[in-house]
Amino acid sequence: MAKKFIQKYPLVWKKDDLFIKIYCSIPNIATGIILTTNNSTFIIDPGDGILRDLNRDKSAEEILKISDIFISHGHHDHVGGVWSLLTYLSVMRKKTALNIFYPEGCVEIESIYNAFQKVYSHELTYKINLHPINSSRTFTRKSVKVKPFKVNHREFAENNKTVEVPSIGFKFTYNNKSICYGGDTAYSENLVKMAKGSDLAIIEAGAENAEFTDLHMTRDQAKAIGNTAKKYFLVHVPE
Repeated sequence: MAKKFIQKYPLVWKKDDLFIKIYCSIPNIATGIILTTNNSTFIIDPGDGILRDLNRDKSAEEILKISDIFISHGHHDHVGGVWSLLTYLSVMRKKTALNIFYPEGCVEIESIYNAFQKVYSHELTYKINLHPINSSRTFTRKSVKVKPFKVNHREFAENNKTVEVPSIGFKFTYNNKSICYGGDTAYSENLVKMAKGSDLAIIEAGAENAEFTDLHMTRDQAKAIGNTAKKYFLVHVPE
């Protein structure tokens, strides 16, 4: 019998002052990632438990420095912690704006934002800016270049058919060092292109077998892409 792959979290990678920590990435449970430089603090896919993980790892002052959230897609295991994080930032009297970048058509983020504003707009201490992404145009946040790219993620619908989920990956480049994060995706030529030569590639391997490759990648597919980067992490591997 093949030995079961069990990923041990957190996963940490650092080059000079570019740092990323993956608190967890467990299918159907949660994902949570922090990326920092000397002058930036980003959160990527804040799933359930992100506030707990940040609180164990960072001071309140450090958490208040979060300026940007990057969402790959709207499934609950990637956005389940958004509400609690937004609430904490208000309770702790954050003053600077928070930007949320997400794939255009991601109704989950817009629904969370609208509901949150309805409940807390009278007491919010900071501004929340939504940025739906509908192109692969590169932009810069806090000296970090961000390149969004479309990936291929689907979900089951009626009659066991699958439908496309608005999904993107991100490539972050800072001081000639790069991190490619694919989010959840089946095999994607865009991911192949973006991962190649990256200092770090974060590749999902959520398909248990070839039957599910319309939804996720197998470990063999993920490893083949990861091997084109200088280093890679496999994430979102079924436990």
